[in-house]
Amino acid sequence: MRIRLICLYALLIVATVSAGAQELIAKITINHNQIQGTDASVFDNLKETLEQFVNDRQWTDYQFQKNERIVCNFNITVTKYDQSSNKFTCNALIQANRPVYNSAYNTTLYNNKDNDFNFEFAQFDQLNFNEEQIDNQLTALFAYYAYLIIGLNLDSFSPMGGEDILQRCMNLTNNAQNLNFTGWKSFETDRNRFAIINDYLDGAMKPFRQLQYDYYRTGLDEMANNVERGRTNITTALETNLKKAHDDKPLSSLPAIWTDFKKDELANIYKGKGTQKEKEAIYELLFSINPSQNNSWEKIKE
Repeated sequence: MRIRLICLYALLIVATVSAGAQELIAKITINHNQIQGTDASVFDNLKETLEQFVNDRQWTDYQFQKNERIVCNFNITVTKYDQSSNKFTCNALIQANRPVYNSAYNTTLYNNKDNDFNFEFAQFDQLNFNEEQIDNQLTALFAYYAYLIIGLNLDSFSPMGGEDILQRCMNLTNNAQNLNFTGWKSFETDRNRFAIINDYLDGAMKPFRQLQYDYYRTGLDEMANNVERGRTNITTALETNLKKAHDDKPLSSLPAIWTDFKKDELANIYKGKGTQKEKEAIYELLFSINPSQNNSWEKIKE
């Protein structure tokens, strides 16, 4: 009886660890309004298959508790579907959130559009993944974003904390070069999947990696305890790390992408707060990096 109880206890521990091991909670939306005359069940099956693939898989060796799992969204818009070849032509908006300590606020960790989110999928396909042998576009796409999101999340909790996972994302990208789909190769665009992960791991962009920790951990997380200290830390992070990353690699799209999805948050951090000198300095910095969002930057000066 004692041995049976020990075995049962061990099984419960394993079950508890396994239940908390997955890193992501992904919600996947398939918008197929542009596709007419196709049974919607294929899109429903695609959604269910992808959510199971992403959410039930343990992507890393890290143990995430249930409340630590990263909430993310994949909003996929199907612009063309060929039933005879099972080819989907799509774009996708990928977004991930991060909770701010001691608050009910969730901040955006990543938000960007992938215009080459194309793949093949037949209804009731089973998705298998081996990161050393990338031979399926659909699993490669979701593995890429799983590693990218997890790596960024780890960077936000410790300096360069996502290095190993981001390197796995880069390795996957290199292994996907033979896939017959766009988005994986260098020089296609400055915002494709290769360009984004290559820039994250570029030595010249280390200040941008450091920004992730300084902005989230010493900035936003600190604001729940001391608003002034948190904002001061954010100001230092922007003036030091964001500016240096932009100066050291001006052709990188990462600072522009980051300020695109941070524009409202940044405006709210400074609007009506801080000294005029601080607000002017942040305005000039953000405008020099991303003038297209000037309507938001103008609010900083209010």
